[in-house]
Amino acid sequence: MAARYLSGITRRVSLWTVSGTPRREFWSRFRKEKEPVVAETVEEKKEPILVCPPLRSQAYTPPEDLQSRLESYVKEVFGSSLPSNWQDISLEDSRLKFNLLAHLADDLGHVVPNSRLHQMCRVRDVLDFYNVPIQDRSKFDELSASNLPPNLKITWSY
Repeated sequence: MAARYLSGITRRVSLWTVSGTPRREFWSRFRKEKEPVVAETVEEKKEPILVCPPLRSQAYTPPEDLQSRLESYVKEVFGSSLPSNWQDISLEDSRLKFNLLAHLADDLGHVVPNSRLHQMCRVRDVLDFYNVPIQDRSKFDELSASNLPPNLKITWSY
């Protein structure tokens, strides 16, 4: 053993040895070597930057005979005998509601989004939904078409 004198304190420094090898080397034989973690490389496809952001929905203009079309589909789904107030028919039965909305989506090319399905409680709600026209213009297109101050200009090609 070796002894060192440091600031008034005697400290013994010793190396533990087990069969001629230092302690750290002895125990390192039992430790498993950790394999380096290699992250998989993913090749990214370089796509060109869009000139204009994609539109969220397609344009929809309600047809002139929407009410008669809806009434014919309601007769087809719910039966041929309808009450005089057919717009107040409840859509609680999900199978009938699905059939009606699927027929209208195929015919009109406009689908009720999932976030609005719970609002379709009566046939009147479906009629109100399909009576609203949808423009395919984005807010940027509307801004560029409006009267802007002279110091503000929107350009898509940059």
